Amino acid sequence: MVTMDDVAKIAQVSTSTVSHVLNGTRKVSPATARAVEMAVQELGYIPNTLARSLARSTTNTIGVAISALSNQYFSETVHAIETECAKHGIMMLFVDTHDDPEQELRVVKALHHRRVDGILLAPSMGQHPLALDYLQANDIPTVLVDRLVAKGFDQVGVENIKSSQALVAHLIEHGHRRIALIAGRPGFSTTDERIEGYQAALMAAGLPFDPALLVNGESNSEPARVVTRQLLALQSPPTAIMAANNLMTLGAMHALRDANIAVPGQMALVGFDDFDWADFFVPRLTLIAQPVKALGARAVSLLLERIESPERKKQTVRMAPTLRIRNSCGCL
Repeated sequence: MVTMDDVAKIAQVSTSTVSHVLNGTRKVSPATARAVEMAVQELGYIPNTLARSLARSTTNTIGVAISALSNQYFSETVHAIETECAKHGIMMLFVDTHDDPEQELRVVKALHHRRVDGILLAPSMGQHPLALDYLQANDIPTVLVDRLVAKGFDQVGVENIKSSQALVAHLIEHGHRRIALIAGRPGFSTTDERIEGYQAALMAAGLPFDPALLVNGESNSEPARVVTRQLLALQSPPTAIMAANNLMTLGAMHALRDANIAVPGQMALVGFDDFDWADFFVPRLTLIAQPVKALGARAVSLLLERIESPERKKQTVRMAPTLRIRNSCGCL
């Protein structure tokens, strides 16, 4: 078996120099680095990555704890994270939290016990953030993704308030005065912020807020379908609906089709979260597109910065989404 000593002999350098080149632990001259790399290639030397990790107290792995299986947005986020990890030569360990606080705590503990260098987490909600307490108590490098809830962590997500306000304002510009919001699960920061943006748009236009038009779709399609039917049954139903995520947009669309209500002719429909087939719906859906690739990449870079510099100041990064106007709102 080829050893580091063999590489050193071919490259005519010391074994420690070979180690520095392979591990990046000390700068060497470009000529020396090339000599070592050529020797590695010539001999077919395979570094012992486990031994290197143990020596440096790192494993070159990060944990990702996100409820991704039921939501395409989070699935795409995980894919973006994995792509960015590959660029840095990092292995990603993914576990689905199912948005269950107890499962989330088990997941975080399991990743910690597997000695990941850090964790990316989209926190579930609950009265007692057990996973967040565990992460802080064990001083684990962590970045919160999408749901920004704790000042004691690095965080990255989209700007929800102004973008939701702009989406509702767009409906108001089309003459709508009774606009409903199908909001997500209570307790999520994304839910609260999108409600805030909705109410801000009404206030800016001088429109009253009607509590009957703010309903809870539980961030899923079937509950959204149910509450859309409730909106349609109101004595004074809405003329436009905003759904606060992609699954609830689909649920609302199903309910409108069940009721034979034409979109946008009889009801305008817009939503948060763009998805691949939104442009192929009839009508084509007007949606807020989140910068998933950029968000995933920024989450990984924030975590690597935290791992490298544990004492640096915590950062909260807000990324701007894009309003993609199609024709479910009455445009085009």
